[in-house]
Amino acid sequence: MNKVLRIVISFVIIFITTVTRGADDTTSKVKAVFVYNFTKYIEWPGSQKQGNFVIGILGTSAIINELNNMALTKKAASQIFEIKTFNNTGAISKCHILYVSEDYKNAMKDVLLKIKGSNTLLVTEKPGLAKQGAAINFVVKDNKQKFELNKANAEKYGLKVSSNLESLSIKVE
Repeated sequence: MNKVLRIVISFVIIFITTVTRGADDTTSKVKAVFVYNFTKYIEWPGSQKQGNFVIGILGTSAIINELNNMALTKKAASQIFEIKTFNNTGAISKCHILYVSEDYKNAMKDVLLKIKGSNTLLVTEKPGLAKQGAAINFVVKDNKQKFELNKANAEKYGLKVSSNLESLSIKVE
């Protein structure tokens, strides 16, 4: 079985097992699974493969609880997950993934200034933000949770995107 098929099957199984819960709960669980899988199909520079794997969340989002639950049992390769929350753009510190909640959809300029020069995967949740600097942006298309990928934005931060992940995305330039 090829890698792409395994990824798709994993996403489908997890989605089906959570579909009976409330919409917000399901959406958060699905997004958390996506974030976890991004760690498998995006490569950070060697210097970022030591210490904890930090996922930062800017603002409030139900995904925080799901990521904290995930961090209890999962790892990014050999790195332990550390979940940090930031209440404003000024509080953003070093992280591998920065998830920007919808609360901060209009703060992209400030977010981009804070992560400039870092190896941070910027993940957002509002249509159009992949064109404004995010590497990955969650969208709902045909009543399904999907993600847009702006590979150039990921590469700008020294990240390498797997062709398998790219094939599952909605490509944005």
